[in-house]
Amino acid sequence: MNLEESLLAQCHFAPRGHEVDLAVSGGPDSLGLLLLARAAGLLVRVHHVDHHARASSGQEAERVRALCAELNVPFTLHDVTVEPGTNFEARARAARRAALPAGVLTGHTMGDLAETVLLNMMRGAGLDGLSPMIGDPTKPLIDVRRNDLHYLVAGSSLQPIYDETNESPDFRRNRVRHELLPVLCDVAGRDVVPLLARQAALVHEDRAWLDVISGPDLARELEDVDCRELRAWPSARLRRWLRTQLSRDDADGVHSPSSEEIERALGVVRGDVVATELTGKKRLSRSAQRLTLE
Repeated sequence: MNLEESLLAQCHFAPRGHEVDLAVSGGPDSLGLLLLARAAGLLVRVHHVDHHARASSGQEAERVRALCAELNVPFTLHDVTVEPGTNFEARARAARRAALPAGVLTGHTMGDLAETVLLNMMRGAGLDGLSPMIGDPTKPLIDVRRNDLHYLVAGSSLQPIYDETNESPDFRRNRVRHELLPVLCDVAGRDVVPLLARQAALVHEDRAWLDVISGPDLARELEDVDCRELRAWPSARLRRWLRTQLSRDDADGVHSPSSEEIERALGVVRGDVVATELTGKKRLSRSAQRLTLE
């Protein structure tokens, strides 16, 4: 079995002949996605987002356009503007998601999964943050190692674009990738990336089981439950219900409330306060033992 066949066996693509959209930056990960999707017999359409964040971004877009013309692959360019400044990664990610079509496939690998788990741990994330990307049909390469994908691209006729910002310590993910993960591997005496990926998969299984158990709770709307009943619930049950009820959905995905917001919401349920302000200019209040989110 050659490298391409080995990697295809690790991918989670739709059956041969399906039409799919691919997010292709021109870097080795996304070019690997393009190679494997075509090898899997999928009918691909390439989408490229130009953030105009670097002077060379326009040239990179033209390189991806030319590559698609050479491969006879449909190409769409999405122009977005992300101003430099704090939280650039998150803002650029939100801009990409808003520009790209729903269900677009991305070249995230097992390394990206491990990095995201660690980043979420540093933010104090719960079970959702410890099991990102698992079961996500837009992440077909989640079981593929980044180095193997790069070897595949290096052995092809494609010339990847290397983004120098991927080496910059100004971005937290880069520090996790280039500094934290090597230290963890050294301390553990083994490669921790598959360990983190396996842990994420196990946590995802637990989440799925909890979703089944809590299904009747989650079907109940915020305004429908008496706070006197809520106060009798076990803490884990109540927190999980509040987290779902207070989550917000925007162009950057679904965002669960922070632990601090959950604590403030618990104060409203308990009767410690009448109301509290939440992210997104929302206000949770209690009146006659009923909750309202405005």
